Formats: sequence, C-alpha cells, structure tokens
Amino acid sequence: MILSPDLKSILQVAESDAEKTVARLLLEVTGDPNAVAFHSVKLRSHRHKQQAEADFIVLWKGVVVVFEVKGGGIRCLEGRWWTKNRRQEWFQLKEPPMDQANGAKMALRDILKADGLGWYPDQHAVITPDTDDLNRAIGWYPSHWLASSDMTVEGVAGALDEIVRRAPTPSHGTKVARLADIRTRLYGEFTRLPAIDAQRGAVLEEQNRATAGQAKYLEGLARSPRVLVLGGAGTGKSLALAEGAKQEADQGRSVLITFGSPGLIRFFKTLVAGRAIDVIPFAELSGERTYEAVFVDEAQDLMTAEDMDKLDTVIDGGRANGRWRMFLDPNNQARVDGAFDEDIFALILEDAVEFELPMNVRNTKPIVHVVQSYLGADVGDPGIVHGEPLHWADATGVADVATAVKIADQLVADGSRPSSIWIIDASSSAAPVSTKRGVMITSPKHAKGLEADRVVVCNLPEVFDHGGSAAFYVAATRARVGLHILVSAADRKRLQELLQNNMGAL
Repeated sequence: MILSPDLKSILQVAESDAEKTVARLLLEVTGDPNAVAFHSVKLRSHRHKQQAEADFIVLWKGVVVVFEVKGGGIRCLEGRWWTKNRRQEWFQLKEPPMDQANGAKMALRDILKADGLGWYPDQHAVITPDTDDLNRAIGWYPSHWLASSDMTVEGVAGALDEIVRRAPTPSHGTKVARLADIRTRLYGEFTRLPAIDAQRGAVLEEQNRATAGQAKYLEGLARSPRVLVLGGAGTGKSLALAEGAKQEADQGRSVLITFGSPGLIRFFKTLVAGRAIDVIPFAELSGERTYEAVFVDEAQDLMTAEDMDKLDTVIDGGRANGRWRMFLDPNNQARVDGAFDEDIFALILEDAVEFELPMNVRNTKPIVHVVQSYLGADVGDPGIVHGEPLHWADATGVADVATAVKIADQLVADGSRPSSIWIIDASSSAAPVSTKRGVMITSPKHAKGLEADRVVVCNLPEVFDHGGSAAFYVAATRARVGLHILVSAADRKRLQELLQNNMGAL
C-alpha cells in the first residue's frame, strides 16, 4: 500500500508509537493496487470541533476508511473511556475512540461533498495495537476494532476486507464519485510537498502545498508505468518527482533519480536523504545496473536518440516496457545545456501517460508576468499572491557582475541572508563561486532546476536568439521572493524590442 507521506517521514513526525506500528503494517499490505493510506489528516468543518484529525484515511477497494489509533492501555468503565499514557498514568478521554473515528469520517464527508465529488462509500474503525479485549461491543462490528491480535500484515488486510464488505451502496439515482477523483482530492488537500527552506513567511507557505496538477500526478503514479510530466519553470516538477520516488522506494522497488543539470545532485540528495534511492547525474550512468523505477529531471536536456538509448540501458525492461517518469519544461531550456529533438520527444509521448503542472508555485506574479511578456514562455498561472514587485536596476555603465555584487551587498545590509541571494550571469556558463560575503555567483547552466529567495540577473545576452532567450528564461525564473534585473541602456533597448516582437507574435 502507498503511504502519504512516505514511511520515513511518518516515522520522523509521528509522536505515537502506535501510529508508527500501523504505518509499517499498512505499507506491507497488498491486495489492492490502488490502495493508499494518508497519515495524520487535519480535517476542517468538523461538526463538533473547529478542526479534527484522522490518524489514517485508507482508500481500500473503492471504500474510504477512517481510522482512529490509540496506543497504550485503554478501557471503558461505567460508560467512560480511559487511556494510559507512557508514564502509565490513566486519564479520561473526551469521547469514545469509535466516536472520534466517526466524527472524522463525517467531517471528511462534509468536505468532499462541499467540493462536489458526489457520494462515496465510507466506514470508520479503531486500532488499539496494545489492547486485545475491546473488540466486542454492541456499538460496532468486531471487524471495525483492530486490537493487538490483528497486528500482522495478514490481520490488517483481512480486517480491511471485512470493513469494506460492510460499506453501504448508493441508492438509485445517486451521483457517485469516481475513486480517482477522491484520490486526487486527498493528495491535493493533504499531501504537503517538502519545503527547501520554510522560514520566510507567506510566500514559502503558499509554495509548500501540493497543487491540483501535482496531486493528479501523485494519484496516477501507481497505475501508470510510464509517465511524462510537463511544466514550466517553477511549477514544482522536482518536488513532485522526489515525492514520487519516495513512493516507489516504499513499495520495495529499486529507484534511480538522474538528470543532466550538474547543480541538482545536492538538491535531490537532500530531498531523499535516508531512502534507498540512488541519485546519479546522467553523465555518470554506466549502464552496469538497471532500476525498477527511473526518474529523469530536466529531461528536455536529454531528448536525443543517443541519450534515450543510454537511458534504455538503466531501466529494468527497457524504456518501452519499463517503469519510468520523465519531467521536462516545454519552454525548451535545453538550449542552455543539452539538446532537444522534436521527433524523439514525439516517440516518447507515444509510450507515456501525460500530466501537466499548470500552476506556478515558485515565482511571484510579477516574475511570471515579466517572463511571459518578454519571452512568451508559459510558466503556469501564478499561484503566489504575496511577494515584491519586480526590481529593475539601471547600470550607469556595463551591467556586469561587479555592479550586481553591489546590489547583493545592499540586500545583505538591508537584512537578507547572503546564502539566500544568487547573482546569475546570464551570458556565462561558469560553475558557481561565492563572494566574500557568501553570495553565490552562478550561470544559467548551473542554476537550472534550482531556486533562491532573491536573484540578481546581470550581463543580459547581447542577442535574444534561441540560446540567449533560454538563458534569460532560466535566470529570471529562479527567484522565489524577489527578482532584480540589472540593465544597461543597451539592454533596455534590446528588451524593448524583445517585448514588441513578442507582443506582435501574440
């Protein structure tokens, strides 16, 4: 069964040993290829509370099952429920565990009904891994209270089968929700993609939610062996990739993440740290080992017959029959570093299920606007409503790195952390270096796929041909909070011509 989040994340955040036990068991449960379990789901619109929490929501054989998990000792005396904490102290529960499970189930039902998903079968149940004498009562079916004797993979699977067997059926004429829509809605509402650095307020908080496109991709992963994900810069491709890789590793598959851009190795190793996932740059693949699930980021860099043949050697079953997910930017960043063959891309499309990520979750609205206006590039609808206006900085002479360093130094003086600022030399392909203050100076080639809070772009291309436009595109779409574009008088003239040409082409 797929877990959301993955098992390692649950083990890191769950305070309850009982929930950890249940998560480990659910991961091993088989019998439904579409099964997924969501852990620690916060539910608004609870009928009796401002917010409720479902310990687990399990989608099993078309039925939504809401579980309440209680660890330690638990007992009922004269109609009152008591539980024992880790210090072996008894205290009274505010409501019976089965009522808690039912309340969460009803809250979820209200949420999905309000979203127009229609009727779906649901059930609620309780798990007490440390107790084995409370599964017989008039208030629930024995199958709906899992105790210590049920804490095996077979026991949990059998209980799930019995629980869903008792699920209601729709009455005649009822609008029934599609299971795929329920899964997608749960992923979008409750899956939170990892934040690279979540310490700077509202902008990054908005960037930390799974969008509808990302949720649809995550929902479809288990059912689709070959997936192609299209999205402009900032639409969350790399974070969605990492979450998908964790799911595959949780299912026991050997997993590879590969990419052409040299700056991505540290990024992905951080996101999947502690998982059995290999992170290897494409240039270093030897073909000596194959993987059961292969994830390719920035695949537009590798869209050639030669590179696809090389990729074929690392996929178990080959590219035509194996399991892979490719992520690429249709705005053709490949002109910065790599090659893109339209005919090869068409062949890849024939073998894959296609997903699009239409929402930009990195760039603020002013940044999205300038990229679309000057380059005509589709970087998605702006999902970030907070943020700063675009900063145009006029250079008295040449708009070079030295002048950009002065802007970065002023940002530091104004309170920005040096490590949160990048200077991108749009005419360079050099590897990153740091200033004395700790501000990174880099190039579009090495910035691809990565991001920073504040970016100062300098040395704009002298010609906005395919290569020059691609370099400007990459440089301008790295910023999460503030974008500063350093321009000379000649730069302004070329940008004005670029804007007029793009507006005339629309």
